[in-house]
Amino acid sequence: MSMRFGRITATARYLPEKVVTNDDLTEWMDTSDEWIQSRTGIKQRHVAEIENTSDMCAQVAKKLIDKTGIDPLDLDFIIVATMSPDYTSPSVACQVQGAVGAKQAMAFDVAAACAGFVYALATAENFMRGGMQRGMVIGGEKTSKLLDWQDRSSAVLFGDGAAGVLLEANEKPSIVKQMLRADGERANALTAGFRKNSNIFHEGLEINTALAMDGRGIWNFALNDVTKSLKEFIGNESVDYFLLHQANKRIIEKIARKMNEPIEKFPMNLMNYGNTSAASIPILLDELVEANILSLNSGQTVVLTGYGGGLAWGNLLIQL
Repeated sequence: MSMRFGRITATARYLPEKVVTNDDLTEWMDTSDEWIQSRTGIKQRHVAEIENTSDMCAQVAKKLIDKTGIDPLDLDFIIVATMSPDYTSPSVACQVQGAVGAKQAMAFDVAAACAGFVYALATAENFMRGGMQRGMVIGGEKTSKLLDWQDRSSAVLFGDGAAGVLLEANEKPSIVKQMLRADGERANALTAGFRKNSNIFHEGLEINTALAMDGRGIWNFALNDVTKSLKEFIGNESVDYFLLHQANKRIIEKIARKMNEPIEKFPMNLMNYGNTSAASIPILLDELVEANILSLNSGQTVVLTGYGGGLAWGNLLIQL
């Protein structure tokens, strides 16, 4: 029996209804639309009022089922990339599995922050090469519940949302090449959701649980480590589009220049959504497919690059 590979056969996204503009933030924060846009390119973000992470991811899964007409019982796996789960346990993926009735699917989460979707998609591809036939990979975040909404250095950056893909077995590889990296020595550059180290035998120290980020450290990491690995990864490959994690417009523009590639190859939507962490790349992918800029089964070559907390980063070369 010949080896089978994973091919993306459908994409979908879900954004919560509430939109918070930069001007809205000025009502309780010392900031301005000009200050935020000039530094990040972000104009607004979506914030989930009622939905939790699992709700948004379940909506994505239902959309993928509706688009393709697949039987949820035919799913072999559901992998969710998130750093903002509803619970420590159960996983978001298990909640999604239950919501759509995918009773035969194994389900688990991948915690690699903004690199999560790339990590999860690479993991799914390896399962497909091991014989699985069909599964979903979803990136979903409700980072709004992790933020200190008085901290303008971080609260202005993030937004909520979810998106994902359906992978189905195919004789021709779609994920042509993968590179995953991490550097735990710099783990404190981005932290979120700290759980106090205490029990009845030891009273730990109270530490801020809100998302905290070394902005300069992450900036340098993106422009040095991420760009270097991307150059190494691409080599002499011809790439139609680079789908980078949507964190900061200036970072993406600088990476494009360092890569000696036209900025037109680096589509952006962060102005509308902010940094949606593990959801940012699949949201962008689905928008580009919907706009017919990218087309499944077209043979177009795209690179997905995720980077962020961990520190973790990774690249996938995909032939659609």
